[in-house]
Amino acid sequence: MTKPIFVLNGPNLNRLGKREPEIYGTTTLAEIEAMCRQAAGDRPIRFHQSNAEHQLVDWVHEAIDEGSGILINPAGLSFRSIPLLDALKMFPGPIVEFHISNIHRREEIYHKSLVSTVATAVLAGLGPGGYALAIKWLLDQMRE
Repeated sequence: MTKPIFVLNGPNLNRLGKREPEIYGTTTLAEIEAMCRQAAGDRPIRFHQSNAEHQLVDWVHEAIDEGSGILINPAGLSFRSIPLLDALKMFPGPIVEFHISNIHRREEIYHKSLVSTVATAVLAGLGPGGYALAIKWLLDQMRE
């Protein structure tokens, strides 16, 4: 059985399409999920979003046991979550940290991501469509 890619989305991403469209665009999380599934082709996707840090940690634990790769948009938890960082450290496969906006062009508080220290790759500023690019990159990594 083919192991799934876990696509994990952090706090406030359930508000995409409505929240600060000048920064995040008008694409909804449901539309992003559809893009990810299309980009993955036959590879199963486990797509999740939570505003709760502990839930994201639990999903990373599931990925450790059952997943082939992680695409994570930790949102605000990128910059303060030691528990999420510690969970991601245990994942043996490729991890992509993803941000819809370019966090380095924003306020200084957004410049230092803890998750970046364990991510295999970091994508930022590509907009919602960047999720599909991250999925394709993960698929390539899993073929090698």
